[in-house]
Amino acid sequence: MLKSYYYKFALIVAVIGLFIYQIYPVDKKMKKGLDLQGGVHVVLQVEKTPEETEKISELTDRALEVIRNRVDALGVTEPVIQKQGMDRIIVDLPGVKEPEKAIKLIGKTALLEFKLVSDNEKLLQQALQGKVPEGYEILYTMKKDERGIYRKETPLLVKKKAELTGKYIKDAYVGYDRSGFPDVNIVLNSEGAKIFEKVTANNIGKRLAIVLDGVVKSAPVIRERIPGGKAQITGRFNMEEARELAIVLRAGALPAKVNMIYQEVVGPTLGKKYIQQGFKAALYGGIFVLVFMVFYYFAFGLLADFALSLNILILLGIMASIKGVLTMPGIAGIALTIGMAVDANVLIFERIREEIKTGKSPKTAVDAGYVKAWSAIIDSNITTLITGFILFSLGEGAVKGFGLTLSIGIIANLFTAVFVTKTIVDWILITRKVEKLRI
Repeated sequence: MLKSYYYKFALIVAVIGLFIYQIYPVDKKMKKGLDLQGGVHVVLQVEKTPEETEKISELTDRALEVIRNRVDALGVTEPVIQKQGMDRIIVDLPGVKEPEKAIKLIGKTALLEFKLVSDNEKLLQQALQGKVPEGYEILYTMKKDERGIYRKETPLLVKKKAELTGKYIKDAYVGYDRSGFPDVNIVLNSEGAKIFEKVTANNIGKRLAIVLDGVVKSAPVIRERIPGGKAQITGRFNMEEARELAIVLRAGALPAKVNMIYQEVVGPTLGKKYIQQGFKAALYGGIFVLVFMVFYYFAFGLLADFALSLNILILLGIMASIKGVLTMPGIAGIALTIGMAVDANVLIFERIREEIKTGKSPKTAVDAGYVKAWSAIIDSNITTLITGFILFSLGEGAVKGFGLTLSIGIIANLFTAVFVTKTIVDWILITRKVEKLRI
């Protein structure tokens, strides 16, 4: 009989060791959210143009994936990127050291288009006077002046309809042009390569403008059919500009115009204040509960305190293993979990008290107490778990963090309050031959 308890204790010790390993060292394993460590908070709005045939919600979904790829390329740990409503995207980047660069890269449209250029000088002059031919538009090349400001340079009359867009890009990387300046080499996917080959074959001798966000980066003359789906974007970039452009193109061009309607750089001082206040509240509440349980239930109170500590350890360990982000609402969820964990032990202990008053032996009273309290524990915990799951599934941002920690805590509670405490109590009753319980 004792052998089965050895297995149970081995399981408990293994759980403790596993989750200590998961959270150690705490400062590296537990990722703090934007509200705790500072960073960048951005709200983007997707704008649908008349030419777009997709629904605004579908465009927003596509834009979200593109932005997620860009953020991954930045190397930001534990970003929060989520859709809000039909046309908005929320981006939180905790711990970003260069917020201006991150904001610039996230909101960059990077709409790459290949457009044929009209070499009819007369039509160009008429267009500059306001008489733009149907199906054409005027775009400019840009040049950086001595103060680093980009100014319009050469006007070009190009077709409005692009022959090819950036959605066919498979890869983009930095290289160097013949003059030694950095350029961006792009590789098209199989479909894009076929289109590009066809365009170059049918327009030999004409110029093909490479247009990025409405600005002509270059307009080389098509000398021959170009197979293979490879092209270069030149424009006298510096290395940083070329690298950022390659990241954006490799991640994918945004499917529609995206406006940055709100941005905020959250300072680390504010995060430190939140941490101190939140942890103080959780710490003081936890200490009060621990002391109260010992005062009211004596040795059983110590047992409940051990189960409560193990509950928090499991919760933090699971958060660390799934790379969950700890936020202020998440800390609130932990505080609520402490109350729920104690509630389960109170139900059990009070049931045991009732059984002892009927004259039952300690072992029989304990067994009956756990059995009779089980239905109430399941009822309270399962209903709370359902609520936590709904908050996590349907909520956004702070609400999701609260729902996650609450749900994990409830699941851990069923293990610690029932299995762990029952194993320890049974072991003591069997090995010590206790004849009277003080509870």
